[in-house]
Amino acid sequence: SKLGPYEVLAQIGAGGMGEVYRAKDTRLDRIVALKVIPAHLSADPELKQRLVREARAISSLSHPHICALYDIGSEGGVDYLVMEYLEGETLAARLAKGPLPSEVVLRWGAEIAEALDKAHKQGVVHRDLKPGNVMLTKSGVKLLDFGLAKMGSIQAEPGLSRLTTRLAETPLTEKGTILGTFQYMAPEQLEGQEADARADIFSLGAVLYEMATGRRAFTGASPASLIAAILSFDPPPISSIQQMAPPALDRLVKTCLAKDPDERWQSAHDVAAQLR
Repeated sequence: SKLGPYEVLAQIGAGGMGEVYRAKDTRLDRIVALKVIPAHLSADPELKQRLVREARAISSLSHPHICALYDIGSEGGVDYLVMEYLEGETLAARLAKGPLPSEVVLRWGAEIAEALDKAHKQGVVHRDLKPGNVMLTKSGVKLLDFGLAKMGSIQAEPGLSRLTTRLAETPLTEKGTILGTFQYMAPEQLEGQEADARADIFSLGAVLYEMATGRRAFTGASPASLIAAILSFDPPPISSIQQMAPPALDRLVKTCLAKDPDERWQSAHDVAAQLR
């Protein structure tokens, strides 16, 4: 069970962008994470070109809070990415146990914002920032799947009507996963507009809200009601759920979650500075 020079050891996860395995780089004798790209993505020549282009951009991102991309390869019709292997748990797993203390929200939030700032300055937008894409390690947070989200089939079919149709067609067993991703998407993404760095800032606001309160900023009983909540409603103030939360954090998150991109913080650098 090998892909190129990589010896596959065990599966460690799966998601919309493929299955992830722990593998050994036989040339450098190191453990890596190997992500196999789903066949429906790698079979499309245009998507495959975009994948290579994105991978080039992401591989240039060197930051202590971004999971490093080492390599990209193809073996027997199977395309794969080779990434830094991380030990720890996802922020999503940690939040399943409840909200975080304020000082932890501020520290981890600043690390996420600094990683976003580094990427944005090099022209890379994450587009799928959510607790499941944040890994908690001994050395701090690490952001996963940078820039790869737009490779997904939903991004290839922009527009609210197509998006809701796609959600409605999704099998019930997968619906939670799909909704989990949309829960953090900026309004302009849901409306099929081109997303810039400020879409990541909206997602960061939703993640910070959940870190502070233990609740998602936006919820809905159906895809339509969830999208309506993101497009039209503001979540209850953090202070109404966690009375000891700093008032400044409430204001910072509210600005991140502005519906109009022009009314949000305009850079992740500013958000990181405020959190610090």
